[in-house]
Amino acid sequence: MTAQDVVDLLDRHLDVPRRESTVDEYLAGGPDQEVHGVAFTMMATLDVLQRAVAQGLDLVITHEPLYFNHREEWTAMLAAEDDPVHRAKSDFIARHRLVVRRLHDAVHDTRPDRIVNGAAHALGWKGFERADLPTVFDIPATTLGRLAEHTAQALGAGALRYIGDPDLPVSAAGIQPGFWGFEKNRAVLARPDVDVLLIGESNEWETAAYAADAVSAGLAKGLIVIGHVPSEQEGMSETADRLAELLPDLPVAFVPTADPFRTGTA
Repeated sequence: MTAQDVVDLLDRHLDVPRRESTVDEYLAGGPDQEVHGVAFTMMATLDVLQRAVAQGLDLVITHEPLYFNHREEWTAMLAAEDDPVHRAKSDFIARHRLVVRRLHDAVHDTRPDRIVNGAAHALGWKGFERADLPTVFDIPATTLGRLAEHTAQALGAGALRYIGDPDLPVSAAGIQPGFWGFEKNRAVLARPDVDVLLIGESNEWETAAYAADAVSAGLAKGLIVIGHVPSEQEGMSETADRLAELLPDLPVAFVPTADPFRTGTA
């Protein structure tokens, strides 16, 4: 099969219109290259690429960019400056004739959002989403501290942090994996019918400061910052499982991205 054969099959499965402007493009290699195995991952780090090659997988489908910018706008600059990290990564890709294809917009455009659903399923919240607001979940009553512990364990978050009283009762939680930005974070966190918001990451002077001020104002609110990688990992894993069912004669595997952060006490 060619890389494009796999991409076409995946597009038919996702069945969402392609955005007029999209980041879902080839980042390395090309559509006509013959491939022998498919690696799905959340982020195509060099470590992920090395593990994909070790498994004989030469088409890497990544949710996040290859060279550190959402629209790959720094790639030419990094190459021109002979940046040592870019050089090591690009040389590895060329040496092993890897094809790298982005899969970001399409999985977020499915309804429900596959990345949100993947995190929710890992947390045990399948079926708890609100019909009118599918990123908010009515969950079994718990506390903010217990929810933070559960989230860290369920999503493999090595450096999860949270803001708020650990004893705060919570039963309505919003999920925004990855980076959604302050406007979308605030819109959910400010709702009177939401107790806690789980996010991948944010600018700390925006969402984190807003959550801290909410707590200081006496509002019953909590914010859980999971980390970008573990917050979106499960959605890509579920998509890999589905493609493996559609391609029984081609090796397909999910290659997890390691959470790059550790706590100072670990």
